[in-house]
Amino acid sequence: MPGGSPAEGVGVGPIGRAGPNGSAGTAGSAGSDGSAGASAPASPSVPEGVLGKTHRALSIGIVSVVLLIAFEATAVGTAMPVAARELHGIPLYAFAFSAYFTTSLFAMVLSGQWADRRGPLAPLTTGIVAFAAGLLLSGTAQSMLLFILGRAVQGLGGGLVIVALYVVISRAYPERLRPAILAAFAASWVIPSVVGPLASGAITENLGWRWVFVGIPALVVFPLALALPAIRRMAAGPADPEAPVPPFDRKQIRLALGISTGAGLLQYAGQDLRWLSLLPGAAGAALLVPAVLGLLPRGTYRAARGLPSVVLLRGVAAGSFIAAESFVPLMLVTERGLSPTMAGLSLAVGGATWAFGSFVQSRPRMEPYRERLVSLGMVLVAAAIAAVPTVLLPGVPVWVVGVAWGFGCFGMGMVIASTSVLLLKLSAPEEAGSNSAALQISDGLSNVMLLAVGGAVFAGLGGGSVAAHSTVVGAAGGSHPTAFAAVFLPMACVALVGAWVATRLRERDAA
Repeated sequence: MPGGSPAEGVGVGPIGRAGPNGSAGTAGSAGSDGSAGASAPASPSVPEGVLGKTHRALSIGIVSVVLLIAFEATAVGTAMPVAARELHGIPLYAFAFSAYFTTSLFAMVLSGQWADRRGPLAPLTTGIVAFAAGLLLSGTAQSMLLFILGRAVQGLGGGLVIVALYVVISRAYPERLRPAILAAFAASWVIPSVVGPLASGAITENLGWRWVFVGIPALVVFPLALALPAIRRMAAGPADPEAPVPPFDRKQIRLALGISTGAGLLQYAGQDLRWLSLLPGAAGAALLVPAVLGLLPRGTYRAARGLPSVVLLRGVAAGSFIAAESFVPLMLVTERGLSPTMAGLSLAVGGATWAFGSFVQSRPRMEPYRERLVSLGMVLVAAAIAAVPTVLLPGVPVWVVGVAWGFGCFGMGMVIASTSVLLLKLSAPEEAGSNSAALQISDGLSNVMLLAVGGAVFAGLGGGSVAAHSTVVGAAGGSHPTAFAAVFLPMACVALVGAWVATRLRERDAA
C-alpha cells in the first residue's frame, strides 16, 4: 500500500483559494503574495497550483522519483522468491528485506542532518544514485550475500531520498500547496500497486528476475534531469544562508547507528527462534530503546500535544494497518480457498481509495477540519481491520474484505497525508529534516515491531502450521481461524488508540 503521503493525482490544477490559514495563502513565487497581487490585473484571484509554471518541473520530477520507488517496492517482492531460489539463498530470504530496512533507518537520520545543514539537493542526489547502485548490485549478484549487500545499499539510498523529499517540499512549496503535492505522492502508488506485481511477474517469467532490478536504474535519468535544476534553484543551501552552518550532531549519528544495529539484531533474533537468540535480541533492545527515545521528539510516547503526537500517530497508523494487511492474503488463501492472485487482487481497490483519501484532505476547504479528518480516518482503519476476520465465518462473502479494505485505505490516505502536512507545518525550516526523519523512523519501526508481535501471536496459536496445509484451498485440518482473529482484533484496538492520539495533534492555544 502507498507508504508515501497524500495525492491529488499528478494533475492538480490551481488550488483556487488563498492559503488554509488565511495568512499563508501565497504561492511562494514573485507576484503571488497578497501585496504583489494588487498590481497584477490578470486573474489575481487564481494562484498557481503544483503544476503551475513555478513548480511544474519540480512537481513532475519528484513525483516521478516516488513513482519509480513505488514500482520498485511492488515489483521486487514478486521477483524476490525466484531470485532467492536461483541464488540458493532461501534460508537468508528474510534478510533481503531486513537489510533494506536497517540501513534505511540510519540513512533517514543522516539525511535529516545533511538536509538541515546543507540543503536537500546533496542527500537527494546521493540517495538516488545509491538506490540505483543497490539495484544494479542485486541484479548482477552471483550469490545471496551480494544480493543482500545490494539491498542494504538500496536501503541507504531510499532512506536518504524520502527525508530529502520532505525537506524539498517544506522549502519549495508554500503551505497551501503542500497537501496537494504530498497527495500526488500517494497517487503515484496507485498504478504500481496494481500493475507492479503483474509486470514483475511477466518480466521474471519471460526475461528473468535480474531485469526487474537492472531495468529501473535507467529510468532514474528522467526525474534527475527534470527535478535537480528546480531543486537547485528553489531549495538548495541551508535554511538560513546568513547563519553559520553547524557541524553534524555526532550524538544523533551514534543514535542512528544504534537504532539501525538494534533493529537488525532484533530481526535476526526473531528469525532464529533458539534460546541463544535471546542474546542478540537483548543486545538489540539495549541499543534500540535509548536510540529511539533520543531520536523521536520528547513526549512522543506519552502523546504530548503537537509534534510528538503527530510522530506517534504516524507509527500507530502505519504499524497497525501494515501488520493487519500482511495477514489478509494468507487468510484468504488458507481459510477461504482463494488463489494467491485473487487474494492479492482483493486488496487492489485500496490503492485507489488511498489516493482518494489523500485527495480529500488536500482540499483547502478541509484544512480547518484536519484533526477531525484524521480521527475519522483512524476510526475507518480500525473498523476495516475488525471487519476483515468476519470472513472466517463461512456465511460471510469474501468480497466483504475488498469493501472493508477500501474504506480502511481511504482512512489511511487521509491520515498518512495529514501527518506529513502537520509535521511540516509544525517544523521550523532548520528542523524540517530531523523532524521528517523522526516521522519516517516512527513509521518504519512500528511496522517491524507490530509485525513481529502479530507474527509471534499467530505462530503461538498454531498459525505457523497453516503454510504446511495450504495449497490453493485451505484444508479444514489446517484451519486456524483463532490465530488470524488474534492478529486482526488487537491491531484494530491499536488503530482505535490512534483515533484518540489524533485528538492531540493541535497544540494548545496560548492563553
